[in-house]
Amino acid sequence: MIPLRDTIPSKSFPVVTWFIIIVNAAVFVFEFLFLNDAQTEALIYEYGLVPDQVRFYYVSNLADIRTVLIRPFFTNMFLHGGWGHILSNMWILFIFGDNVEDRMGKIRYFIFYILCGVIAGLTHFILYRNSSVPAIGASGAISGIMAAYMIMFPKSTIISFVPIFIIPFLIPIPALVYIGIWFLIQLFNGTTSLLMSAHAVGIAFWAHIGGFLGGLWLYRYFDRAKRKSYYY
Repeated sequence: MIPLRDTIPSKSFPVVTWFIIIVNAAVFVFEFLFLNDAQTEALIYEYGLVPDQVRFYYVSNLADIRTVLIRPFFTNMFLHGGWGHILSNMWILFIFGDNVEDRMGKIRYFIFYILCGVIAGLTHFILYRNSSVPAIGASGAISGIMAAYMIMFPKSTIISFVPIFIIPFLIPIPALVYIGIWFLIQLFNGTTSLLMSAHAVGIAFWAHIGGFLGGLWLYRYFDRAKRKSYYY
């Protein structure tokens, strides 16, 4: 199921969503145009989340706390490994992010996005602490956006491209169903991946799961409509 659009128009221009898309695109274009393969790999290992490099015994000063223990959980979500990786992530953010941004407001939405990305990274780190494979990509943070969208806009419909027996169909799927199925797929693949090494899996499914669950937990503190209800 490839989502093409949702049925809820934006109330305002999604400044933050576009800012995130542009920053991710700029970093990827920099990798693609200005770095060779060896330099790109070095960049990914430096700024991606490599679980076995996040260790207290690598820390000897305050600068090490920032670069070893903190930075990877933030910078990894702005790196991507290929055109398919970044295009799919940014497309999903484009579809779901604008409405969540409308509902939360610009600043709350940006903080929410970053926190979901950090929770996604922490989830992956906890489960793969000895992995030397860099985890990169915005999908953990975007998973949190999808979780918030599902709760905030349960009556929305996702117009999806679905090939059935190689024949393409455009099928309207309720957001609850679409995102629910997506999460169950991540959960199934994530559970299966625990039986394999991080090298064999190739996709950080538990980062998706962690970001999604983080979004389900955090959204109520960032939802302006929800916050208003606390005053009754």
